[in-house]
Amino acid sequence: MIDIHSHLLPGVDDGSPSFEVSVSVLQRFAEQGVTTLVCTPHLSASYAAEAPIQQHRELLAELQRRAPAGLVLKPGWEIMLDTPNIDLTARELALGGSRAVLVEFTRGGLPRGATAELRRLARSGLTPVLAHPERYFGCTLDAVREWRKIGVVIQTDASMLMGRGAPSELAREMLAAGVIDVLASDNHGDARSLASAREWLEAHGADEQVALLTHTNAACVLNDEDPIPVPPLRAGLLDRVKRFFRR
Repeated sequence: MIDIHSHLLPGVDDGSPSFEVSVSVLQRFAEQGVTTLVCTPHLSASYAAEAPIQQHRELLAELQRRAPAGLVLKPGWEIMLDTPNIDLTARELALGGSRAVLVEFTRGGLPRGATAELRRLARSGLTPVLAHPERYFGCTLDAVREWRKIGVVIQTDASMLMGRGAPSELAREMLAAGVIDVLASDNHGDARSLASAREWLEAHGADEQVALLTHTNAACVLNDEDPIPVPPLRAGLLDRVKRFFRR
């Protein structure tokens, strides 16, 4: 598995507070089959020019030194689009040196001009990877479909598929419609993982979707390739998922 969204660079945001916590999570991830993980600390677009790139490089190098053998760590950021029209084309802001940038909006609701800003990023030569759209108040399936048409990669938090409440319901609707491109843990030094979603999908008969969501499309993003469309859930499988959450 490849995880392109995590907050395991220690002590830099609201994620892991220490190397000890991060290493513990990395050991668990390695045992579960994660081979590549991108560390994506929070960064506001308005402060992109002041990003502490060298400091984070040093922390990442030390974390890689302590990581389990075979687990590759890559640099990245989760960029809050708090101000429009900011230049985010510096490779140091991207995921693992690719052209892909992981971006987010506030939970309070999609700002006016959200689609225009995502389109601007795509036209600047970047691949916007939108983090957890299921969490944004006002987000709809139609909006997600429009974003994908303009070149946005949709990343859903794995834990949302198995939760309850409106965001989780939207996440499952997105899965059923085939508009999620990539799953990620969004781990903050806690128990969240890709493995739990993989097991949940396999248990519900979504084997065809598992590899694309947890490995293939993440590799495409890091290699500057277009993600492969994930098939919508078959009618019978969708009914099984709905029955599970009516218990």
